[in-house]
Amino acid sequence: MALNCGIVGIAGSGKTTLFNSLSRGRSISGQIPGRTNLGQFDVPDPRLEALASIIKPSKVTPTTVEIIDIPGLTKGGSSMKGGNQFLADIRQTDAIIHVLRCFDSDTVPHVEGSVNPLRDKEIIDLELITRDLETVEKKRERLSKVAAVGDKDAKRGVEVLDGLIEHFEEGLPARSFSIHELDQKYIDDCFLLTVKPVIYVCNVDEASAAKGNKYVDMVRPVIEEEGREMLIVAAEAESEIAQLEEEEDRKEFLNDMGIEEPAVNKLIRAAYQTLKLKTFFTEGPKEVRAWTITEGTPAPRAAGVIHSDMERGFIRAEVMKVDDFLSLGSEHACKQAGKFNIEGKNYIVQDGDIFHVRFNV
Repeated sequence: MALNCGIVGIAGSGKTTLFNSLSRGRSISGQIPGRTNLGQFDVPDPRLEALASIIKPSKVTPTTVEIIDIPGLTKGGSSMKGGNQFLADIRQTDAIIHVLRCFDSDTVPHVEGSVNPLRDKEIIDLELITRDLETVEKKRERLSKVAAVGDKDAKRGVEVLDGLIEHFEEGLPARSFSIHELDQKYIDDCFLLTVKPVIYVCNVDEASAAKGNKYVDMVRPVIEEEGREMLIVAAEAESEIAQLEEEEDRKEFLNDMGIEEPAVNKLIRAAYQTLKLKTFFTEGPKEVRAWTITEGTPAPRAAGVIHSDMERGFIRAEVMKVDDFLSLGSEHACKQAGKFNIEGKNYIVQDGDIFHVRFNV
């Protein structure tokens, strides 16, 4: 499963610059003319590289993440020409990377006349909440007609949607709406925009890359209160560094800025944590490969990520921990040390598992 994230932000926030820093200055998967940049990026994982150095396979395949650079929005922009496409692009994503402008610039004037990341955040939040409110009101109208003829399920649906509408009218997103598990069905088919998890990126100047600045301090308490992930990134500087050919040169310039790793690593790690994703591995002489699953995935379903036949005919899984394999050096050594386990259908696959599937179709 490829993780799909959309980068959003007010016009001039530096979204596209951030995208360029992630993709080393270019869109990898291509561009949708006049609309979005779409990139597919390898997920950096030192464990995969270490496995490959031991096994020396013919092929090494990392798991990937797709990132969509969604055009910048202005106040009221979602209802203007192109607004529907903006919202459709967000609807396709698993998570939202919300870029907040936290830098001054004489060459890039702010569309609102001044730099204020709190106000910018509220503008984007309000645009998405307003569209979700419209969606829910339309569904409520349909359900209320069914409820009027005595349908109890429809009546309950109207009650739930009324609560959500009130929540939206208070300026709150769907992700903070408290709902019983049995009532979730009434909003699942609305495909709400504000139910998606958000990672905030404070886009700062180069001098503020390590510790942030007054604009970051302005917005930090609000993001912390929401319980969301917040990253500090100097997108313009990282975009320039990303275009350097040599890895050592890139590391040197990042170190000069006081940061240890590029933004793409931090963002992917934050996205995995936010979406509760895990990585497992398969290994052999032909290929060493990383795979992505959600937390709590049982062994047969993880096998199905590799191939549907494996899930259908699942018998058992042979499991090693990547740390054990790397420290002991081989599958044989893991067996000798009692670090090779046979697991059945109820086994929950863990992050860092090396997974061999036995199946029969």
